Amino acid sequence: MRYIIIGAGAIGATIGGRLAESGGEAVLVARGPHAQALRADGLRLTTADGERVHRLPVVTGPAELGELRPDDVLLLTVKTQDALAALDAWADAEVAGGGTAAQRLPVLCAQNGVESERLALRRFARVYGVCVWLPATFLEPGVVSALCAPLTGILHIGKAAGGADARAGRIAADLEKAGFGAPVVEDVMRWKYAKLLGNLGNAIQATTGPEPEPAKAALLLRAVREAKAAFAAAGIDWASDAEQSAARDGKVEVPAGLVRGGSSWQSLARGTGSVEADYLNGEIVLLGRLHGIPAPVNDTLRHAANIFAREGLPPGAMSIEDLTALADEAAARA
Repeated sequence: MRYIIIGAGAIGATIGGRLAESGGEAVLVARGPHAQALRADGLRLTTADGERVHRLPVVTGPAELGELRPDDVLLLTVKTQDALAALDAWADAEVAGGGTAAQRLPVLCAQNGVESERLALRRFARVYGVCVWLPATFLEPGVVSALCAPLTGILHIGKAAGGADARAGRIAADLEKAGFGAPVVEDVMRWKYAKLLGNLGNAIQATTGPEPEPAKAALLLRAVREAKAAFAAAGIDWASDAEQSAARDGKVEVPAGLVRGGSSWQSLARGTGSVEADYLNGEIVLLGRLHGIPAPVNDTLRHAANIFAREGLPPGAMSIEDLTALADEAAARA
């Protein structure tokens, strides 16, 4: 199988580079200075094993790649706010032997949040969810690091609508050969909802910095409580802390002393102009509004992160005290 990595940032480039190292075939889809750097100098990928340079095919869209192959796998790793444009761009790409990518090829949604699967299912017949546990950093064009060990990351895979199949097993085998854990599960969205709870803190990191503080943990706890209440009202189940620990502990260990900003912090640091808060904290706000559960803390975090992105504010420019005060005001009004 050939893997077309649609969004060769921290997650996509790490997966693409590791697949190439293990003898797999991967194409990186990128744009702007990052695409230019990848083409000119290759992908400089640092893992726990050290730094390597991978010279992989790089395209900016399906037109540059030409007719797709029947064995292609589309791995969607753009941020959720960019997923719709990416899905539309690739859905109508022609596949050798007839038909389009949307009709014939699998698309794997490897993003935070739970919205991309819904967007993809409207367009693609074969949609898989991927719950990504892969701490990685992308701040400079062409340069990515993913330092966990002994595995580079854990990628739970399953059909977005529920269940699993032989194709998921073949993809998982390729990923495991490349240094990832890749459990095939019948309930991948249950794992993604569990991951969403942790990602509610992305906005806190982005606005107040990644350094751990008790006040940040306290605000995240309030956001998680809102989320769990919304999940319960909506009848949504999620993987337990014990299940997640069993899947990860001792398998994806971050180097001691390493403090890294998450995906939203990195988006602000790169000045992308957008973050995924509408599909993380905003997912909780949506569920709350649909099911009568107040979510003022998550709405505050969503709003603050979006202001930082739109106005180009540097990550960490706000104090946790100020952010908490805004959440308190919103809670008082709720």
